[in-house]
Amino acid sequence: MCGMASAESTQASVHEPDPVRPTQEDAVAAAGSELIGGPLGRRALLGASWWTPVRVIALVAIGMFALGLVQKAPCYNGAWFFGASSQYTHACYSDIPHLYQGRGFADGLVPYFDKLPGDMQYLEYPVLTGVFMEVASWLTPGSGTIQDQEQWYWMVNAGMLMACASVIAVCVTRTHARRPWDGLLVALAPAFALTATINWDLLAVALTAAAMLMWSRGRSLAFGVLLGLATAAKLYPFLILGPLLVLCWRAGKWREFGTALGGAIVAWVVVNGPVMLFAFDGWSKFYTFSQERGVDFGSFWLIMAQNSDNPLSTDTVNTLATLLMLVCCAGVAVLALTAPRRPRLAQLAFLIVAAFILTNKVYSPQYVLWLVPLAVLARPKWRDFLIWQACEVAYFLGIWLYLAYTTSGDAHKGLPTDGYHWAIGLHLLGTLYLCVMTVRDIFLPERDPVRRSGDDDPSGGVLDGAEDVFVLGPAARPARHAAAQFDGPQVEWGRQGATGGSL
Repeated sequence: MCGMASAESTQASVHEPDPVRPTQEDAVAAAGSELIGGPLGRRALLGASWWTPVRVIALVAIGMFALGLVQKAPCYNGAWFFGASSQYTHACYSDIPHLYQGRGFADGLVPYFDKLPGDMQYLEYPVLTGVFMEVASWLTPGSGTIQDQEQWYWMVNAGMLMACASVIAVCVTRTHARRPWDGLLVALAPAFALTATINWDLLAVALTAAAMLMWSRGRSLAFGVLLGLATAAKLYPFLILGPLLVLCWRAGKWREFGTALGGAIVAWVVVNGPVMLFAFDGWSKFYTFSQERGVDFGSFWLIMAQNSDNPLSTDTVNTLATLLMLVCCAGVAVLALTAPRRPRLAQLAFLIVAAFILTNKVYSPQYVLWLVPLAVLARPKWRDFLIWQACEVAYFLGIWLYLAYTTSGDAHKGLPTDGYHWAIGLHLLGTLYLCVMTVRDIFLPERDPVRRSGDDDPSGGVLDGAEDVFVLGPAARPARHAAAQFDGPQVEWGRQGATGGSL
């Protein structure tokens, strides 16, 4: 047991100078390190040579990204352009080359302002992603056949997305200052490499990772601005404001939350405002398309629809999915306010984004990119991370084989509907498994890999080591959970108004 400490002694205890070596605390990491000669020594970890963790992890991330590009080679060399199902049988599909012409970039049309030929009248992506796509089109040579131009467009986008991948790896590496080698989980994630160039999601993921880094450094305004820009590129990042709200409520950090919220709103408005004012129909296409889109790939709603004689209407699914998400939000809020110790920001951020993915009516394979950095920050445990990644790789293969089956006519080459449902189930179970393990860490902080090392909330910024000012349930009384019997490293914890207790 340990007595309750002041905020000053708490800060001193959580900022332990020695970095954490995962090869000494994680059996899977230790076993994997044998491939490169065994666990890294203290000199490499402390960055005494040029090969600091940040540089190593950035280079590994670039190398894995390059392997992902190689995996797309069969499509680059023809499968994108010839044959209905070959891009699926080779599992190398990408939206990027197809949308170069399909969304008017080949013809010089201005996104959101110029109408498109065909069923999709305007670009159906958020504004900042549209800007990213447009900039890539400016860098694409306009000479040669349309196939040449689409190949160049994909290559240009791949280069820009590689920069985003590097930013993500570096930001995650630096967010938990004492755990830089956790960034290797991002760099080596197989699903990350496989899905990185399917779409433009890495832009929003990079901005979100940078925002998390800024919050960990106590820079709430920079966090808000970056999160607002991320939301201008993809919708999901704004969900992180919900967990941040309840954590700041519990810690009484209202000023910091207000600064972050204000920065996010201003940044989002600056990007979206001009397009909203002068091209409202084009700007709103993303939102109307998301609302009108029917049940689609990867969701449990699709399993229900394909096994029902009377599937639910799109409006009904929208309503039910929204209600399920609201229930999950309420659950995260209750968890944040009643846990024996205030949860870490990364834990709740991962849970809320995972809930959105699990309840949504569509799950494109690249959506796994949203979760990878948050999963690493929430639960940097190699075994659990690799279990989840194996499920996501299985889904990645499953969706392309299913599309190969549906596009190969009477030949039926690929995975039938029942097999695809099993692939969806693996994705759902893998994500749920990581969620369960994260919730367990919240209720049993001594099981949390980050807190076992003696930290409190290294990505929490002003929340790190802060006292509680508003707590509900048993957490409002002195804690008497399993940490009292735990022999490992403990973090002293402050609770306002408390004079003693055990942890």
